[in-house]
Formats: sequence, C-alpha cells, structure tokens
Amino acid sequence: MKKKGLALLAAITMLALLITGCSQSGEQKAAEKAEKKFINIATGGTAGVYYPLGGAIAEILNKNLPGANATAQSTGASVANVNLLTQGNVQIAFVQNDIAYYAASGTELFKDKKVEGLKALAAIYPETIQVVTLDKTGIKSIADLKGKKVAVGAAGSSVTVNAQHVLEAHGLSFADIKPQYLSFAEAANGLKDGNIDAAFVTAGFPTAAIQDISAQHKVVLLPIADDKADQLTKKYPFYSKVVIPAGTYPNQDKDVTSLGAKAMLVVTDKMDEQTAYDITKAIFTNLEKLKAAHNVGKLISKESAKDGISIPMHPGAEKYFSEK
Repeated sequence: MKKKGLALLAAITMLALLITGCSQSGEQKAAEKAEKKFINIATGGTAGVYYPLGGAIAEILNKNLPGANATAQSTGASVANVNLLTQGNVQIAFVQNDIAYYAASGTELFKDKKVEGLKALAAIYPETIQVVTLDKTGIKSIADLKGKKVAVGAAGSSVTVNAQHVLEAHGLSFADIKPQYLSFAEAANGLKDGNIDAAFVTAGFPTAAIQDISAQHKVVLLPIADDKADQLTKKYPFYSKVVIPAGTYPNQDKDVTSLGAKAMLVVTDKMDEQTAYDITKAIFTNLEKLKAAHNVGKLISKESAKDGISIPMHPGAEKYFSEK
C-alpha cells in the first residue's frame, strides 16, 4: 500500500508539473506574441527610390529588432505618407523635408490642416527635381511646357508641389499645362507611348523610371536656370541647388542644373523612445544594406543625418545620434 501511495503521489506530481509546464508554455507564447512589433513603412511608387530603400530598411529591422515584423508598402509618397502616419496605418514614413514642415506648421498643402506629433528619425539623402522629356518632342526648356501634357506626380505626392513651384518661377501654373497625375512608372510608360510630353520626377538619381525610358529613347533633362533656382531657394529655403552630373543617364553629355530637397524618415510621438532608438540604431549600423538597395545609399550617413531636418527629432533618434 505504501508503494502504491508513493506511486500515486509521484503521478500526481508529474501531472501537476506537466499542467504547469503547458500553462507556462502558453503564457510564454502569448508574451512573445504580445512583444511582436508590427512596423509598416510607407514609401512611394515602385519605380522611385523610397520603395527599394523601404524594403531594405524592413529587412534590417526584421533581422536586428527582436519581435519586429516590418514591411514596406508602395504609396503616393510624401503627402500621402503624412496622412498614413497620422491615421496610424504606418509607423515609419519617407517624407520630404519641405512637406514635413508644411504639415507641422499647417501651411501650403496643409493650410488649416496642421498635423501634430510628427517627429524625425533622420534625414537620409538629397532628392532632386528632374524634369524629363524625349529629344523628339523638341522641348528644350521649362517655358516650352506651356500647353503640353505633363506628368506632375501621383495625386497627393510632394512631386506635385515641386512641379507647382518650378512652373511658378517660370511664370506658369497648372492652368497653363495639361497636368497628368501619374506615378513615376506611369509617367515612364506615358513618355514611351507618346501619351505625355514631359514629366516631373523628384527622387535620388539615377532614378529607375528615367533609366527605364532611356533604355529605349533619348531622354532630355530640362535645366532650371540659376536665376530661377535662386528665386526658389530664397522663397522656399528647403530647396538647394543641385547638379545632375553628365553621364547620369545614357546620352546625357552635359551637367544639368536643378534643385533638391531632403528625404527624411518620419514617425510620430506615439512611438516610444526605446523603439525609436532601436530602429535608428539598426538602420545606421547597417548602411551597407541601403547602399546595396540603391545608388543613393552611399549618400546616407550618421554624420549627415541631422542635415535639413525641418521638424523636431524624436527623442529616441536624438539619443542615438548624440552618442559617441
């Protein structure tokens, strides 16, 4: 009887341990699930620069942040991305510095629609306004765009604002052209098919959409004259003069003067300090991934990450950049 009692006690103990173990296993799984960080990254069109860089950042976060489930999604770019951030649909967004400032200050496109809580993680690289046409159109200058079908970026993108500013400096407006609200890829197809005459493309160069066109046609980049560039940089201080070097695209035999803004990674104040710190550190300690994703990756550095910041930095990012 004594042996049977001991056996019964041992069986009960084993059962209790098994139940406890199962319970702990379930709790552990629940805890792991709760710690999962879903990070949606708003980029831009698939033929631009934001999209491949966003994909590379997602890979970096998934590999270096415990529990991270990061994905990059194609969007209408800067303006649309601000809205996605404020709606809580994404956690990180690519946004040009001028658009971020307009949103935070309630001016220009965001007049009477001020956006609270936007925070910068970092400035990453300069984006250049590229006005592209085909040699066979005979268009030689911005002034020649009058009356033409011109792609001015996807609806809600910063490209549309850039196009308005450049035309304005040349005494033109959207009323003087036939604006076509197209993504970079759609604009490339439109130029190749002859459905549009020119396109505004604001992105790091070389841009995939323009490379795509130049594979079949002789492209022409329209310059922004120095006096017009000076006029725009004075009125819109986020712009700076940029030179697109000869040879950037096939058959481009001379430098082309233009304007540029800065691309930034933007979040909101809903992101906690530790997460912002971890994300910033992961990105800037794995810059080789960004270099492999696109040519502009070589322009991204910790040293220049605060250049051109037009909104307050997130405390987590500030903490990372202040470290020695």
